[in-house]
Amino acid sequence: MTAPSTTAAPARRVRFERRARAPRWLQVVVPVVSVVAALLFGAVFLVATGHDPVEVYRTILRVSYTTGFGITDTLRSATPLILTGLAAAVAFRFKLYNIGGEGQLYIGAVAASGIALAVGEVVPVPVAVAAVVLGGAIGGMAWVAVPALARAYLGTSEIITSLMLNFVALYAMRYLIFGSDTFWRDPGATTFPQGRRLPENATFYEFGTTRVHLGLVIAVIAAVAVYLVVTRTRWGYRWRVFGDSPPAARYAGISRTKVIVSVLLISGALAGLAGAGEVAGRAFRLDPQGLAINLGYTGIIVAALARYNPLAVVPVAVLVGGLLNAGPALQSLPERVPDAISTILTAAILLFALGGELFVRYRLRLHGDGEAEAAPPEPGEPVPEASAADSDDEEGARWM
Repeated sequence: MTAPSTTAAPARRVRFERRARAPRWLQVVVPVVSVVAALLFGAVFLVATGHDPVEVYRTILRVSYTTGFGITDTLRSATPLILTGLAAAVAFRFKLYNIGGEGQLYIGAVAASGIALAVGEVVPVPVAVAAVVLGGAIGGMAWVAVPALARAYLGTSEIITSLMLNFVALYAMRYLIFGSDTFWRDPGATTFPQGRRLPENATFYEFGTTRVHLGLVIAVIAAVAVYLVVTRTRWGYRWRVFGDSPPAARYAGISRTKVIVSVLLISGALAGLAGAGEVAGRAFRLDPQGLAINLGYTGIIVAALARYNPLAVVPVAVLVGGLLNAGPALQSLPERVPDAISTILTAAILLFALGGELFVRYRLRLHGDGEAEAAPPEPGEPVPEASAADSDDEEGARWM
């Protein structure tokens, strides 16, 4: 007697399929879920190291977000991060990877403080402050000019050149204060070298007793201006075409050289503005130790979390600034929580956000071995419309 034959069910496999268009609701849900997942990861880490995650998170909220002093201190910490985040967002969005925001911030601080010391006592306040702001921007642009020109004309990677120049800028700034008797160094500081205090005329206005200064207003205006330039101007259109498809930009007659140089110069100017804000609104002198706290590198994290959207950079910078601002307060807890936990949480949020980006750009599809691939439509056959879930334009998914 012959046994009945059985037909095995076709094997099913899961694969990632790139989305033609990313729905807007997914762009909101994924970052929120990423932050929640990062906080859960941080809670597991805290429990594993013998700390109470509820108490740690309560302290972070209390110190950074729920008291008047905490909120203003968070805004003060977020001010340079908005500008360095914008510097990274502008460059990275168009596939130009400026890693040199740190060095451009240093040189912007050097230029801004030098101008303040030179003219601050002899010109009116508006002129002095405008000169400081302009000097910081020009300093950052000058420092990124070498990577920009090398990439545009020689094809040299801006990642390498801008990163190496960070260290040159750091040690040059330190030399001005610690290694020589320069214009920036205070001749009366005999115990420990420090920079000369800036004239009052050249410092940023502070709003009451909040310690929030004019730099925050400049940073928010810069975020709005960058968004409008990129989305509403001819220059921005050319940059978007270049960032999305260099061959298409070449076919359209868009100058590759002009795009590379202009985008990187604007990126450097924004980082230089952050340096100007730090010397004119926080330290009131060129302070190498106070500046070398990785503001440029943290700006890259801010830009990535904001998905390179200049408007989203502002709230993300406030979030990251609050986390970093709470670090010292964690050490005052009875458990002596290390202040590095704030950095760990920031890094975890970044990792989960980058992982979540996978689900924004791709969808999971279940396929069988015997499942036929969809054939392209015949000539003249109507093309099916996109589903309602995918109704948002892909450019909207990338804020342009």
